[in-house]
Amino acid sequence: MNSTSTPDFHSRTAAKGKEPFPVSLLSLTVGAFAIGMTEFVIMGILPNVADDLNVSISTAGQLITSYALGVAVGAPILTILTHRLPQKLLLCLLMALFILGNGIAVIAPNYTVLMAARLITALCHGTFFGVGAVIAAGLVKPHKRAGAVSIMMAGLTIANIIGVPVGTFVGQHLGWRASFGAIMVMGIVALIGIVLFIPRIRRDESASLGKQFRAVAQPKLLIILLACAVGNSSLFAVFTYIAPLLEQVTGFHESSVTWILVLFGIGVTVGNMLGGKLADWKLMPAILGIFLSICVLLTIFTFTVKSPVGAVVTIFLWGAASFAVMPGIQVKIMNLAQEAPALASTSNHSAGNLGNAFGAFFGGWVIDEMGLTSLPWIGALLVGLAFLIVLAVYMQERRRQTVPVAGTVSK
Repeated sequence: MNSTSTPDFHSRTAAKGKEPFPVSLLSLTVGAFAIGMTEFVIMGILPNVADDLNVSISTAGQLITSYALGVAVGAPILTILTHRLPQKLLLCLLMALFILGNGIAVIAPNYTVLMAARLITALCHGTFFGVGAVIAAGLVKPHKRAGAVSIMMAGLTIANIIGVPVGTFVGQHLGWRASFGAIMVMGIVALIGIVLFIPRIRRDESASLGKQFRAVAQPKLLIILLACAVGNSSLFAVFTYIAPLLEQVTGFHESSVTWILVLFGIGVTVGNMLGGKLADWKLMPAILGIFLSICVLLTIFTFTVKSPVGAVVTIFLWGAASFAVMPGIQVKIMNLAQEAPALASTSNHSAGNLGNAFGAFFGGWVIDEMGLTSLPWIGALLVGLAFLIVLAVYMQERRRQTVPVAGTVSK
C-alpha cells in the first residue's frame, strides 16, 4: 500500500469532474457497522453465551478482553504482512475473513472455538479501519479528509444505536448464534458494496518495510498514539461501569439504562460527525479543544451523576465529545506517517484498544479501592493527561513554525 496512490486517484477523479463520495464511503460505513456490531453485541448476549456453553460470566467476559487484545496485537502484524496488496483487494480479503470468523461463531460447539472465532474477527478490525481510513481520505478533496474518515467511522457509532440493540434482541429471542448470523449477513452486504463501489486504486511501488517502521516509530507520532491510548482509557474506565453507576448511584431502573445507552450512542454519532468537521477546520486546536471538553464534562459528571436529569444530559454530551476527537487523531497520525499511512492508522486502533483494556481494568481497581463515585473524576484526570500530551506536541510545532520559514503549515 502506498500513500501516493490515493492522491493520484483523487487527482484523476477531480479532473473528470467526479467525486465518488456518497456510495464509495457508504460501502466503508457498512463494513464499519458490521465490525461495530461484532465488537459490542457480545456484551448484551454474554449471559446467553455463558449459559449455553456452560462457562461462568467472568470466563465469558474474556471473549471481550481477548477481542481488544487481538485488535491491539494482531492488526499491525496483519497490516505489515499484507502491505504489498492493493488496497481494494485487501479490504475484500479482510471482509471475507470477517465473514468466516462470524460464521465459525455461529456453529461454534464450545468456548474454545468461539474464542478462536473472536480472535479471527479481531484481526480484521484494526486493519479494516486503518486501510479504510486511508481510502476514505483519498476519495475526497484534501480539506475534507477528516470528514470522510468520520463518515466511515460513523458505521461504528451507528452500530451502537441500532446494530447492538437489534443484535442483542435477536440473540435473546432466537439464541446468541443468531446474533452472529445477522452480523455475518451484514459482512456479506459490506463485501458486495466494496467490490461494486470502491474504485480500483493504482498501486505505485510501496515504501519498504524499513521506511514504514521508521515513519511509524518517529517520536511525535508515538506521543500522539500515547495520547490516543490515554484518552481511550479515560472513556472505558467510566463507560465499562456505566450501568452500575446509573443504577446504584443515580438510581435508574435497569430497564431505563438501555435507553440511556441508546442516547449515549446518538451523542457518539453526532460527535463523530461534528469532530470530523472541526478537524477539517483546525486540526490540532480541534483535538485540544475536544480533549479539554471531555475533561470538563467528566468533572461535571462527578456531581451530576447523582441527578437523573443532569446525568442523562452529561452522558449525551460526554459521548459526543469522546468520539468527536477520533477523526482528528486519525488524520493527524496519517499526516505524520506519509510513508506508511495504513500502518500508522492501524497502529492508532491498536493504541486505542490497549487503552480500552487498561481503562476497563483500571476502572475496576478504582471501584474496589475508592468506590463507584470516583470513576468520573478519575476519568477526567486521565483525559486531562491526554490533553497535556497533545498540548506539548502542539506547542513544539508552533515553536518550529516561528523559526524557519514563514507560512509553513503544521502537519
